[in-house]
Amino acid sequence: MTAHSRGEATDPPAEDHEAGEDAGGRAADTPGAPQGGGAGSAEGTDDDAKGAEGGTEEAGDQEQGTGTPAAPALSEAEAELAAQRELRERIERRKAEKEGPIEAGAKLSGPAADLLAAVRAVESGEKPGNAFFDSPASAPAPRRAAPAAPPAPAPRVPERTAPRAVPPEAAASAAAVLAEGKAPEALAGPAVTALGEGAAGLLREDPWQLLSLPGVRPEQADGFARALLGAECGPDDERRTAALVGWLLERAALRGHTALDAEEARKALAGFAVTDPAGAVEHAVAEGVVLVFQEGVDLTEEEGTAQDTEEGDAASEDGTRGDEEPVRVLLGLDRYALAEESLADGLARLVNSCEKGADWSDAATAAPSASAGELIRAAATAGLVVHSGGETARAEPAALLAAARGLGLRALGSAHSPDGQRRLAAAAGDPGAAVTLSALLSGEGGPGRDADGALALDVLVVLDAPQLDVETAAMLVESLADGTRLVLSGDPGVLGSAGAGRVFADVIASRACPHVVSRTPDPGPIGELVSGIGIGELAQVEAPGREVVIVPVRDAGEAVHRTVQLVADSVPRAIGVPSSDTQVITVGHGGSAGTTALNAALKQRLNPGPGRFGGFDPGDRVIHVPAPGRAVPGSVVSADAEGLHLDCAGTPVVVPQDRVETAVRHGWALSAHQAAGMRWPAAVVVLPGDAAQGLSRPWVYTAFSRGERHLSVVHGVDQALPRAVAEVPAQQRTTRLGPLLEALPTPDAS
Repeated sequence: MTAHSRGEATDPPAEDHEAGEDAGGRAADTPGAPQGGGAGSAEGTDDDAKGAEGGTEEAGDQEQGTGTPAAPALSEAEAELAAQRELRERIERRKAEKEGPIEAGAKLSGPAADLLAAVRAVESGEKPGNAFFDSPASAPAPRRAAPAAPPAPAPRVPERTAPRAVPPEAAASAAAVLAEGKAPEALAGPAVTALGEGAAGLLREDPWQLLSLPGVRPEQADGFARALLGAECGPDDERRTAALVGWLLERAALRGHTALDAEEARKALAGFAVTDPAGAVEHAVAEGVVLVFQEGVDLTEEEGTAQDTEEGDAASEDGTRGDEEPVRVLLGLDRYALAEESLADGLARLVNSCEKGADWSDAATAAPSASAGELIRAAATAGLVVHSGGETARAEPAALLAAARGLGLRALGSAHSPDGQRRLAAAAGDPGAAVTLSALLSGEGGPGRDADGALALDVLVVLDAPQLDVETAAMLVESLADGTRLVLSGDPGVLGSAGAGRVFADVIASRACPHVVSRTPDPGPIGELVSGIGIGELAQVEAPGREVVIVPVRDAGEAVHRTVQLVADSVPRAIGVPSSDTQVITVGHGGSAGTTALNAALKQRLNPGPGRFGGFDPGDRVIHVPAPGRAVPGSVVSADAEGLHLDCAGTPVVVPQDRVETAVRHGWALSAHQAAGMRWPAAVVVLPGDAAQGLSRPWVYTAFSRGERHLSVVHGVDQALPRAVAEVPAQQRTTRLGPLLEALPTPDAS
């Protein structure tokens, strides 16, 4: 990486001097060189991702205490996940209206149907939930065989509907109970939304139901319960412990987990003064709050030998003997358990129903690269294929799309963002070759559905597959007919999905289908830098064209100043990239150099105004979050009684007034999670001192790879950056999809 500096003993050439002004100070040889600043508070963590990669607390949480709750401010991920839950509830209601009552398991097959029936049995009291604990620990549930291409289940089609209005009478009743418990009446609307029109009665009977509202913490629910129940409530109240178990699972989902180790849950409950955590977990299972699963734990030969030596023939604590396979008990919410079971069944169906069909050999031979040819050959013979690679490797699924369409097949690509859609369509040479995944599922884009409700496709390529959460993936696979070929393509190094699950990683790890690893590297200094980060190395790279510039800063104030200087002046002048094509990326929304502070400073410089449209002015650069996990860049056009009018890549969008505050932010600066799946000609990554605790290898990899031509790093985290790259990999998410996928046939066995 080249270094550009000012104030040296000899005057540099004019070009280098200009670059020195870009850097705004003495540049380092590598991004990891000491630059001053240090680890501070964790305010800068990526709160919109809810700690999915770093495990940090959300910015929207209330401060811990024993008093009554203040009106919680939802963080982005909480709002997104709540919206996702509401969307699926609306879908189920519409299905019920059209088809009448759905019997448990009637629309599902295999383990998904069994699981749903078991859930209903526990809920109805037909079967005690703690019966799950009665099964021998040494005999985990047998792995299921892959189904022989069962009929495709009826797909769930997301539809745009107006949010349900909260009935005034229900809201008033809930507000009265909340006031009695000294809780903010502002929680009445969310309470009715979460608990239904009978929220007032439920809260009076079980005050800890308040924990089901986004942003409410156990300490606040305890204060509410004490105000309502007085001496009747205690730390071991079964209503309290059941609510705590459910809350722990919801919190785990916000960090990306679809399940939680039962031992972790017991330890967490003990931290909330529960005297019998094991009994609390069993009670929660008996009440149907959570489900319980047992999974075998693989031991290395060395670990197994040590266990045999220490334990001999004695029975272990969980009832297994030293020579038996140990198991892990997992707890899960039924929504994620059903999604994982349905997804595993659907993927098995695609694998088993694939037929060779047309001859793809000529298309593979004519492919523009060896990796593209390998991908085409894999898709010709397999119903499910995984493809991994960097940004340049996106040309390979584009070549597959072009080849399939050339063979007369109904082939379509989908991407996480409109920017990804545009780039994929351009690479495939056909504007109609790609849509966003959200548009495909909602019916706003793509080929539509056939008579059976399945997507009218023969080949579907999904780019940015690491952004797939388990519920979206299940919905997608349910929408594919037998015989459809599904290709999941993405970069394993980037940040994971905003929602729960790690679908892409689980499919790769299962080895249940062909995995084509691209041999096409990303070019140039940025590609070289990012490739090194992917393997844990922050290497020095040569950047003769100032492709990479390091800007050392001492504190957050200087970081904001240098960032504005880079975007507004230096990058346009020295690199030739206008401010509108330069994206600022930082670790989180809070803090003195988070997205909020940076956007305020950039607006003042680039588009000053009074913010007369709810804080926005015409010409403001914004990010629109219309649905969970989606971030769409745009600009403000105008506002009227209908709402805020945006231009999102040429598409007019109107955001209702009541949604502006939660669905629109200024967009000169984004978090790395928001930027995933998009690229800009230039990127400015801001790392103030208080960002150190939010850094990880996937975060750095994602942020540094967002710039196509230029990357500036405003660097104030000293050695925390190279340490994060070398020592802080992605947080492992606990999921059940991997073991379920082990039953899928491997390519050799198919």
